[in-house]
Amino acid sequence: MRRYYNAYSRYLRSRFPQKVYKLPLDAGFNCPNRDGRVAFGGCTFCSNASFSPNSICPLKSIREQVEEGIAVYRKRRFGGEKFIAYFQAFTNTDAPVEHLAALYDEALSHPDVIGLAIATRPDCLREPVLDLLNDLQKRTALFLEVGLQSIHDETLRQVNRAHTFADFADAVERIKKRDLYLSTHLILGLPGEDREMMLKTADQVARMPIDAVKLTHLYIPRQSPLAQAYRRGELTLLTLSEYIQLICDVLERLPARLIIERLMGELDGEDILAPLWGKHKGEILEMIEAEFARRGTCQGILFRETSLSPIGNSA
Repeated sequence: MRRYYNAYSRYLRSRFPQKVYKLPLDAGFNCPNRDGRVAFGGCTFCSNASFSPNSICPLKSIREQVEEGIAVYRKRRFGGEKFIAYFQAFTNTDAPVEHLAALYDEALSHPDVIGLAIATRPDCLREPVLDLLNDLQKRTALFLEVGLQSIHDETLRQVNRAHTFADFADAVERIKKRDLYLSTHLILGLPGEDREMMLKTADQVARMPIDAVKLTHLYIPRQSPLAQAYRRGELTLLTLSEYIQLICDVLERLPARLIIERLMGELDGEDILAPLWGKHKGEILEMIEAEFARRGTCQGILFRETSLSPIGNSA
């Protein structure tokens, strides 16, 4: 079967001899745009309950979460052999270095954990934290995720990210000085953005020294700040057909070397208000591949590094 994009699952198979899964963890962190240090309320699209199951339960130790997660994966997913401990909920570098080191080491203490994935923000990567991550990558597989969502500062302001694209570009430069694996998150369909703006984000990210991208459509969790705006009729969300077209447009612009860790957001569940496309993940992936087949294209076919504007120009 033809491969139209550089899937994360294929990357994992090429890097690890065993079947590997991510274990989502909640280490009890907050975010600086939630608790008043840079803003209040968090990102307007965010509700951790929609994607991080551990965030809706009483907080357990990292070791307990790892052991319970492994048991679930082995029962339901037929033979997960090794695991990446995924510090997913909220901002997972937002603490003193000593506390971070203890949490990461607790996850790595399980013999079947062979790596760490750490999700964070570009403004929570102080030099001592990056030094800690650099030390960790010398003894385990390390995957750093830094949220961006859009290169457009006005969009970032509207969704209450409370950082700028320049902050992200600075973080990328400092991360790659240590040669850390870096992925970023982009959301398609954010309020106020048209197709041209979204493609400009893809073009700008394409020329940065990033290893992987997580792409998602804007979906509305019931408990997110955006839910009220959606109920008032103030938001127009992407249809499934529009998203299929847009995700292929974006992938065509991303270099073929980039690993695609995710192609859509949450599709259903009690916490999801909209959109409800009535399709499961496998069906949508088949639709994306069918669209690529129709076009006769693939990831990277439109990538032109020399034609892009300098990093930092998000006007």
